Amino acid sequence: MAPAPTIKESAAGLYRTHDGLGPWPYRGKVAAVGIGHSPTARRWDGTPDTAIGAQTIAAIRTAIKDAGVDASEVDLLVMDCKTTAGGSPWPVGESVPKEVVEQFISSSNPLDGVAQLSPQWLLLNLPELSGVKLVILATECISMVLAASAEAVGRGVGTTCVAVKAWHNLPGRYGVRGATAESVQTGNAKYGVHGYGVAGTNCFGIATQFRRYLHKYGKTREMMAPFVVNSRDNGLLFPEGYWAQHSPTPITIDDYVHARPIAEPANLLDNDLPIHAAAAYVITTSERAIDLRHRPAYVLGHAGTGVVDGESYTGVAPRSTMQTLEEAEDLAAATARRVYESAQVTAADLAFENCYDGFSFLHPFHIEGFGYAGIRPGEALDLYQTDISISGPHPVSPSGGNIGGGRTRWWSHTDSIQQIQLRAGKRQITQPATVGLSGGFTQDWNNFIVWSQTPDGP
Repeated sequence: MAPAPTIKESAAGLYRTHDGLGPWPYRGKVAAVGIGHSPTARRWDGTPDTAIGAQTIAAIRTAIKDAGVDASEVDLLVMDCKTTAGGSPWPVGESVPKEVVEQFISSSNPLDGVAQLSPQWLLLNLPELSGVKLVILATECISMVLAASAEAVGRGVGTTCVAVKAWHNLPGRYGVRGATAESVQTGNAKYGVHGYGVAGTNCFGIATQFRRYLHKYGKTREMMAPFVVNSRDNGLLFPEGYWAQHSPTPITIDDYVHARPIAEPANLLDNDLPIHAAAAYVITTSERAIDLRHRPAYVLGHAGTGVVDGESYTGVAPRSTMQTLEEAEDLAAATARRVYESAQVTAADLAFENCYDGFSFLHPFHIEGFGYAGIRPGEALDLYQTDISISGPHPVSPSGGNIGGGRTRWWSHTDSIQQIQLRAGKRQITQPATVGLSGGFTQDWNNFIVWSQTPDGP
């Protein structure tokens, strides 16, 4: 019997969050080779086959098969144990259905595979991953998981890595749980955005920044419409996406302009839809990648923003009760500097971008920070008025992002890898997909990866 793998409780030491670190030492020596998605659902229906553990197992098996590796070759697993989507905890005092418990090999925690994932539970229920020697626990989202995976493989910690992230979504209103469900805010909550009488409105802070953005640069909310419409169009070309699977209907400019207000100037279509799904990726060395099933998507570099303190990795705290527009812009620009320095590319080298858009207003801040298509601060909405489609000269979010596929944060990475591999199907951009960018999530806490068709880059 193989010894139990070592579990490293934090990935904090694997991130590049400072200026001046120079080129990534493993530039072009790491590649993505396999992708796996589970089916998507709006919420968990309570059955064993759709529990988040089952979804995750399916995604991992699909990714391994897609890569063309043997499951026993996987020696590294990078994952996030948290699976809650937008504040969706298991109801206090409620038992896990008996049929769910009986479907899987249980760990010490009855919520494993239902409202969280532990590496112990995952490996118990994936016996074919017999070669895993190390598990690294990342945090928050797939961008953190993938960046840690690339760095770990680059350092030689593992040679064949499965990077996995899942989001469960239980019945109940999005985000309206705990303190946000109370009529009176107490403790530290009263000093944040929820203390302003907007309990449960998660987009309030970003909406406030964007209202300032519109005033500062003389833009209008309606100028966001082409981006949101384009994102849904691209998302409908993503077979694994929520809207493509469950409501394959485009939206119009008029739909956007007249959508239900949520937090001025944000409306319903500016907010992503929480869903229930899992995704996995196989990351390996470039030497191993060339012998596998698909063209490698080489990693030229990765970097991001956040605060690393020992084993802790968190977002940059605002100077006051909430982040200002100017703070967001400064952080976005800092992220871009680090990413470009790491990958040794410039904005002019990017054939496409897949920046985070969980709230649509986050996207312009990101692409302005990166200077995509030559834009400067205040010019993203002007770019949106041009041809930003997959057929245009500057494809914007060809994945459709969260707005076009549902709240997962991984559509951008899947699409970027597939664009580089020339297997994005109907989403394949018309110009050569030589170098692309994907990542997220917010300006204060993020990781981005630059992908390339060649290990040497442009």
